[in-house]
Amino acid sequence: MTKLRDRLTAADIRGAWAIIPTPATDDASDWRASNTVDVDETARAVDALVEAGIDGILSLGTLGETATLTWDEKRTFITTMVEAAAGRVPVFAGTSSLSTRETIRQTREASDLGVDGTMIGPPMWNRPDTATAAQFFRDVAEAVPEISICVYANPGVFKFGFSPTFWAQVADIPQVVMAKTAGAATYLRDLEASAGRIRLMPIDAEFYSAARIDPDSAVAFWSSSASCGPAPAIALRERVAEAKRTGDWTLARRLNDQIGAAVLPTIAYGDMDTFQTHNIALEKGRMNVAGFLRAGPHRPPHHLVPDHIAELGRLGGEAWAALQEEYQEYAASVTRAEVRIGDR
Repeated sequence: MTKLRDRLTAADIRGAWAIIPTPATDDASDWRASNTVDVDETARAVDALVEAGIDGILSLGTLGETATLTWDEKRTFITTMVEAAAGRVPVFAGTSSLSTRETIRQTREASDLGVDGTMIGPPMWNRPDTATAAQFFRDVAEAVPEISICVYANPGVFKFGFSPTFWAQVADIPQVVMAKTAGAATYLRDLEASAGRIRLMPIDAEFYSAARIDPDSAVAFWSSSASCGPAPAIALRERVAEAKRTGDWTLARRLNDQIGAAVLPTIAYGDMDTFQTHNIALEKGRMNVAGFLRAGPHRPPHHLVPDHIAELGRLGGEAWAALQEEYQEYAASVTRAEVRIGDR
């Protein structure tokens, strides 16, 4: 398969990136099921996101159920995703595992299947220290030099704090071009630690804040909400770009506030322990309700969903679907502020 280009750089990472689930077949909650990837829905969803104007795709993270998929299922999903994207936007597939060797094995195969990059965090069976985490990224980069790397900076999942010392060390690795971060609270600190050599990507709900902190560097963000409907994420990209040009942040701030309110049910109204416990059910639940794509049932062992979690998923899905409806016409009509990498 043909990749978008040989290897992306931090300068190439711009715009609104969708984080997608791994669409599941109807029997996916049964531990006996062996091929649980809904191939048709994967292809349809990827094409729909690209056609809507999303700038890149991240996959096989927590809500992508990377920990509960077999490698055969990952291979099927990656192949389908790459074929559907067809070089129109960059595609990253997560290859995190419990060891350096297994991560390298999966990353090599994902590269052979045509992804432009991988999204990985350090092995987390034991809590890694900074030297261990940084060496892990060096080893993956050395083993798969053609791959672009997104640091999956999720402290809760990887038992690691992603300190300024860590960012300073991995910034010296050419393959490390971007990082999926949680928010804007440490944005400037981490930007300075990495000397601006890594594209720090906050979540959509924090992109406005990051852009106010440093407009020049804050040019990309990630959005799992885009899998509930991409229009608000595309509108956010445009509103912030317009605000940078004009100095008037009124519309960008309004949309930021709307996005923040819409995701509140998904993050259990700030109860992060509940969110981290039921992340998959909350995210996939709201996607199924919002209706842009069919995430399908949850894979075991995360298929037991308490009623109050299902209710939060419903509320989150309905809230985002309302935003999607409000911004769909605008998102469809705007002139893209950034030219896609593949069109350069």
